[in-house]
Amino acid sequence: MRVATVITLTDQDRKTLEGWARGRSTPARLVQRAKIVLLAADGQENIDIASEVGTDRQTVGRWRVRFAREGVDGIIKDRPRGGRKPTKRDELNAKIIRVTTQEKPENATHWTTRTLAAKLHIDHTMVYRVWQAAGLKPHLVRTFKVSNDPLFIEKLRDVVGLYLNPPARALVLSADEKSQVQALDRTQPGLPMKKGRAGTMTHDYKRNGTTTLFAAMEVAEGRIISTCMDRHRHQEWIKFLKLIDSKTPGDLDLHIIADNYAAHKHPRVLSWLKRHPRFHMHFIPTSSSWLNIVERFFREITDKRIRRGSFDSVGVLVDAITKFIEAHNADPRPFIWTAGVDDILDKVRRAHAVLNKVPSA
Repeated sequence: MRVATVITLTDQDRKTLEGWARGRSTPARLVQRAKIVLLAADGQENIDIASEVGTDRQTVGRWRVRFAREGVDGIIKDRPRGGRKPTKRDELNAKIIRVTTQEKPENATHWTTRTLAAKLHIDHTMVYRVWQAAGLKPHLVRTFKVSNDPLFIEKLRDVVGLYLNPPARALVLSADEKSQVQALDRTQPGLPMKKGRAGTMTHDYKRNGTTTLFAAMEVAEGRIISTCMDRHRHQEWIKFLKLIDSKTPGDLDLHIIADNYAAHKHPRVLSWLKRHPRFHMHFIPTSSSWLNIVERFFREITDKRIRRGSFDSVGVLVDAITKFIEAHNADPRPFIWTAGVDDILDKVRRAHAVLNKVPSA
């Protein structure tokens, strides 16, 4: 008669195994092995353990013996499995990766598993496995833009300096417009979300006009000063500056961070700024909207209120925007900039170095 291997645990072994058995982030296979050993140490039979943890008696016996021989380390990793090595894939691996990353198909912008397989006269599943192992995803692309502003460094130091070391007796505000915000009304009502199904909305819509959201974020507190207007010319920008003037304490200087939109530098705007000396404009480098933190608020309001909304008029859209901003201002949070100028410049230099090595199309 076969007798199951006796399992004896030290206090440390038991503590470790119990942690694995209860851990929510522990891999399921390790949870099962830890339970097997703990139950075996309590004197249970293999068949009873198998029933309790949902496996078979042979599996219980295997991990019982493995623990008895090697301890806790013996149940952490799987041993190498047998089987024929994929020799053909190993031979083609480098070629598949080279063609994927360095060549393009004649009549398309990127490879698919089948088009690359046809070119190399191999099975498409082999291409898929190589891509998966190498982390290659030709169907995905990320957008980017590196600024070529000749005054990039000066403007970067100016704006980041305001974020990290704001002037005394002054407010720093990040300001911009979100233009052409559309009041879209879905053609049919969507279905609500329920278990096993996401919420739905029709892909088509009716256009009911647009508005432009002007917003300025107070960096120190995170509060938003905003308004909506029909257009976004220099006249509207001056109106917005007047709004900022009326909504902020009159004894503080105002440092406004903005992009290089022509309306922000219109002669009439410059004339208005001369008559209001507490306003100080700071322009971010071209193609550097990531440096203007109000853009993050625009992304938030788009994701949380506008994109999935349904608005049968511009008035309804403006009302929704206003209520969202009021809720934001009821519990504002300051924006904390952490990236230093030198760290940003290192990344920009690396980007330029890589771009200079890439041959033009």
